[in-house]
Amino acid sequence: MPAIEHVFVLMLENRSFDHMLGFSGITGTDAANGQHTQINGLSGAETNDWNGVSYSVGHPAVDPMTVDPYHEFPDVLEQLCGPGATYPPGGPYPAIHNNGFVSNFADAAKSPSPGDVMKCFTSQQLPILSALGKEFAVCDSWFCSLPGPTFPNRFFALGGSSADLDHSPTTTETVIWQTTDGFKFQNGSIFDKSKGLQNFLRPFFSFRRKFTSRIYAGNKLFTLAHALKGIHLSDITRYSRFARDVSDRAYSAQFTWIEPNYGHVTTDYVGGNSQHPLDGVTGGEALVKATYEAIRSSPLWDSSMLIITWDEHGGFFDHVAPPAAIPPGDKAQFNSANKNGFVFNQYGPRVPGIVISPLIPRNTIDHRDYDHTSILATVERLFGLQPLTERDRGARDLRPLASLSSPRPDAPTSVALRADLESVDRAILLDTLQTPIPPATRQNDPIESEGDDPIKCDRNLPGFLYVAARADAEIPPPGIAAANHAAGVGKRVGAIRTRGQARDYFEEVRRKILAVESETE
Repeated sequence: MPAIEHVFVLMLENRSFDHMLGFSGITGTDAANGQHTQINGLSGAETNDWNGVSYSVGHPAVDPMTVDPYHEFPDVLEQLCGPGATYPPGGPYPAIHNNGFVSNFADAAKSPSPGDVMKCFTSQQLPILSALGKEFAVCDSWFCSLPGPTFPNRFFALGGSSADLDHSPTTTETVIWQTTDGFKFQNGSIFDKSKGLQNFLRPFFSFRRKFTSRIYAGNKLFTLAHALKGIHLSDITRYSRFARDVSDRAYSAQFTWIEPNYGHVTTDYVGGNSQHPLDGVTGGEALVKATYEAIRSSPLWDSSMLIITWDEHGGFFDHVAPPAAIPPGDKAQFNSANKNGFVFNQYGPRVPGIVISPLIPRNTIDHRDYDHTSILATVERLFGLQPLTERDRGARDLRPLASLSSPRPDAPTSVALRADLESVDRAILLDTLQTPIPPATRQNDPIESEGDDPIKCDRNLPGFLYVAARADAEIPPPGIAAANHAAGVGKRVGAIRTRGQARDYFEEVRRKILAVESETE
């Protein structure tokens, strides 16, 4: 059987399975038993009640959203378990009924249209995702790795753990991370597998070649993988070079991590392609299309696997109760990591999972359970790597989906769009490092407020400031010692209090990165 030699992963933002594919009506062949099946989607009768009103699922989805649904640990607790649910430190997680999505959107996020989190996309709204789902494999039991927000879920995909982090990082926490050269795991991340001495010795003691990885980003300024210890600006390649790079038959990376452009983070994430709810899905559809078509037309295609998923559900309704999970079993690396006493024995809500390869039979549907550490399990078992934690050790991997004895010749070379969408698709910027950052919205609002009041601050801003500061610290001016420059960066970031000040700092660092690139090209 042909081997998968290259695994590409594109992780988008904040969308549940039902929200994206619940009304898609996709039918196909069951990956486990070969029988005809359909995805575990929506009947149309699913509801949430709030304040005496019953809100049903429906379509079309509101896009973009005017209010960002919440998805911190307490919010997801309410969404899954209902208003008033509590989590005792150490567990157990309460019974899950998926009946608190509307109440949380109304009470916590203060949405004037609480039923919007029940509205879902149609295939006509998501033509690219729907087409690829029908052409390859849809995993309809892919769960985010914990019932919480972006940062810890993305960390699980790269480290098999969040090192006990169960919330979005605060400024105080990111200062601690910076003193240890980044957020660290007890057992390292998947990227460390390509940097250690053991990896360099592999060719001398086995027939396996060295394991290598790459990171591409739609804006190098905001690369969340850059938060990790050992990842530097020089490890990140602009997405604008992706198609050119994979067209080279000598492309060596077995694992490629692709981060979208998150948009202008101080301007409600507009102008991105991550599919953040405040920015809409169109940019992300274009990114998925471009990524697929670049790999499909490359000499790597016959031995490739592309995994597309979303970091977490973003507060949108899903009707399936997530199951229990295997705790990672590693130790926290920072004292403040765990705010809720969570023991990581519970998955979060479902997110879409699309797996693409010419070795996957057309129109496959997989009902088996996966989470983000299935990415790690797949890479580790393909390339002879040891697991990082108990979570990825026990995770189901995706190798069995690539069941064909030879690559399919019928996979489309491009994803067709309606004529009215072609011009829209071509106009979308997939790499925005060269685009000046616009003025911040609500520029005088604090980046953090006392008590971390969610009405007054964007909980992701401290994390984005942190990755921007890491980039800044790696670009010392001529004649300035690196340690002195890093100290100056710390003072500069420590003085930032408002969204407007954060925007100005992001623009400074963006220009520095461009200057460095122009010097090295």
